[in-house]
Amino acid sequence: MLNSDDAPDTQASVRRANLRRALQLVFRGGGAQTRAGIARATGLTAATASSLVAELIESRLIVEGVQAASTGGKRATTLSVDAGHHRILVMVIRPTDARLALLALDGTEVDVRTVAYTAVSRERMLDEAVARIAEDHGDRLLIAAAQLPGTTDGRTVLESVQLDWREEPLAARLEKQLVVPVLLVNDVDAEAIAEAAGEAESSGYRLFIHIGVGIGAAVTVDGQLAPGPRDRAGEIGHVQVEFGEHARLCRCGRRGCLESASSMTAMLGDDFSDAMDEDDIAALARTADGTVFAEGARALARTVKLAAALLDPTEVVIGGPVRALGEPFLDLVRAETAYLASGTASVPVRYARGGANPSIGAGQLALSSALGVVWSAEQLSSANADLR
Repeated sequence: MLNSDDAPDTQASVRRANLRRALQLVFRGGGAQTRAGIARATGLTAATASSLVAELIESRLIVEGVQAASTGGKRATTLSVDAGHHRILVMVIRPTDARLALLALDGTEVDVRTVAYTAVSRERMLDEAVARIAEDHGDRLLIAAAQLPGTTDGRTVLESVQLDWREEPLAARLEKQLVVPVLLVNDVDAEAIAEAAGEAESSGYRLFIHIGVGIGAAVTVDGQLAPGPRDRAGEIGHVQVEFGEHARLCRCGRRGCLESASSMTAMLGDDFSDAMDEDDIAALARTADGTVFAEGARALARTVKLAAALLDPTEVVIGGPVRALGEPFLDLVRAETAYLASGTASVPVRYARGGANPSIGAGQLALSSALGVVWSAEQLSSANADLR
């Protein structure tokens, strides 16, 4: 892998760093990058740039394309990402089902499989599905990422209320079958990464809040995740925000948690699931009591106001299935946060853009871990277009 830890001041570490720089330029180049362009952008000699390109081609990371337009001399050959060999496996694990997608290096999905299960059969069904992936694609797998609700240190599921997992060594278990590195990522963190990755330029401090069956948050700084030192940043779903007779019983056993008022289950009932599409969610919302949306918006607004006062973000972005409730619900939240508390600044609140590819957040994290590069917004736009 290009992104392995480098010892300082060694020729090998300098070589790996230059390979990452060259590869990132090809990722950003949209199929128009050349050896001469890499040399100019990095300040390396033409011979060194050509040597880097040769190694990246041999590693099946980039390929040569058509000849670039002439600038008066010999026409250069363009370079693009090799989407035909390496694969990144992204597993989106939810309480009742999982989505397993194989991504090419350009971000496009080349194979998608789903598996449904119960709490009793979950581990067995997941293991069987992963075994089939390993059998079909094992020789081309580069890395894998598992996205799930709950806290994780990247290797172990520390706690997941939705999956009823605690201290679950999931990464090690999956690595035995896949024989490639596996990393774990919280689903809200992955969604926040995907939101930032889809922007041409992602700058500033952002608070991202996901609302579905559960509620969680993440903070990104200039598009990069800002995790806490104990891997529990953003676990806001079971913080008490309602008190007294209005405090509802939460599935965690306590009363007044944010999820008990503002989760999609709290507002739409037990018929809701994270696997529902937007049309089905909107239909379910039409049958719901309107007062639950007001209560949910009020509890959410309290949390947003406190978090925004503490963090001073440039914006608050709300993502997840809640987007299917449309502008009326968002207007309720905005109305509840409209007052300006002394000493604070007004913070805009909007829905996440969303996207057609639910694998991009965890896929981006896996790509960075393996190769030290990121997809461009143009690449992701093209990958999403292939799904529509």
